Amino acid sequence: MLDHGRLAPMNGKATMTRSRLDRGRSALGPALELVHTGRAPTRAVLTAELGVTRATAGAVAAELEALGLIRVDSRPGAAAGSQGRPSHRLTVDENGPVALAAQVHADGFRAALVGLGGRIVATAPGCVTVTADPAQVLAAVVEAGAGLLRESGRRCVGAGLAVPSAVAEPDGTALNPLHVAWPAGAPVRDIFAEQVRKAGIEGPAFTGNDVNLAALAEHRHGAGRGAQHLLCVATGHRGVGGALVLDGRLHTGSSGLALEVGHLTVNPEGRPCYCGSRGCLDVEADPLAFLTAAGREPGPEVSLLQQARDLLRTEGDDPAVRAATEELVDRLGLGLAGLVNILNPDRIILGGLHRELLAADPERLRAVVADRSLWGRSGGVPILGCTLDHNSLAGAAELAWQPVLDDPLAALGRPPAPLDAS
Repeated sequence: MLDHGRLAPMNGKATMTRSRLDRGRSALGPALELVHTGRAPTRAVLTAELGVTRATAGAVAAELEALGLIRVDSRPGAAAGSQGRPSHRLTVDENGPVALAAQVHADGFRAALVGLGGRIVATAPGCVTVTADPAQVLAAVVEAGAGLLRESGRRCVGAGLAVPSAVAEPDGTALNPLHVAWPAGAPVRDIFAEQVRKAGIEGPAFTGNDVNLAALAEHRHGAGRGAQHLLCVATGHRGVGGALVLDGRLHTGSSGLALEVGHLTVNPEGRPCYCGSRGCLDVEADPLAFLTAAGREPGPEVSLLQQARDLLRTEGDDPAVRAATEELVDRLGLGLAGLVNILNPDRIILGGLHRELLAADPERLRAVVADRSLWGRSGGVPILGCTLDHNSLAGAAELAWQPVLDDPLAALGRPPAPLDAS
């Protein structure tokens, strides 16, 4: 077992043992991330991915199991026709700790508990009222999450919040919450952390842009898995957002404000934008733009996103709806082509209404991107729809899980049972 207590005398054999133990300790975080993202379903794969001995991989897996983070099935069934002894199967512990995830958007907010593997364990009913006071809203969403934690009895590793705004670093301020009535520059990270502390919730608190967090979750658990340079573009309830994941890490720029793709001009004679320009992707390819282009008056009964989705799904063959679909596909394609020219991603994923537009006319969208982008003409960039439900919530949880993925022992704050790495 990995001995976290007294060190052995520094003779030759003990030096070798200590070196092996140090390697085992340093491998805990990478090993947990491999299981968390589904890239190490067995101990044999874990051994190969970590580049360690089978004994060390077994010791690492056993220690993560002792921490209540993963499960090790030492007697998995062999697949039909396979030869040899099947390797130990590794899965996240479904009864293990959780992260509190919260999301605020133009039409309400939601709280959830999310386990390892991006599994949403429980959700609180969403609220449809977002007031102009961020402290009031965040207090309500944290209280909803605290209620879920009380009901579950689970240990909480931390909390993450997704907001519909660029979040400036290092201050954690919402720079442009255009689609909620919060003041520009609201210190959302500090407010959220304070509400988490008041609620008695354990662990650190984090805040990020909703599309950034959706991209992070999709990269680890959804349509973006395996991509090296992943571009995500999505429209939720209002506006358009973008994110870029490079080699597994979000690219947020020098101060957290990278990939504000909503303010790419895709129609110089188009609709006025909130930023003061005209024809931005933000107002040319969101749910309100779709409803307007289809000649439909938005109603107050459900969210704009749901109204647009319902219209596309139930009346997609209506000539006005079809024309609106083609118009938005063309505008979105122009924006994506510009991003492909600048960023050269190896995969694009689309979320929210953009996923529905892709499904409605995939050939048209791909043709626009290929025709208007240099790299698109050279072979095409795969364009896929996001696959995770509530991916911004799952991404908010990823923020809270990251310290555990970096160093499980330090984040969980207690030593595990000793683990034999001999």
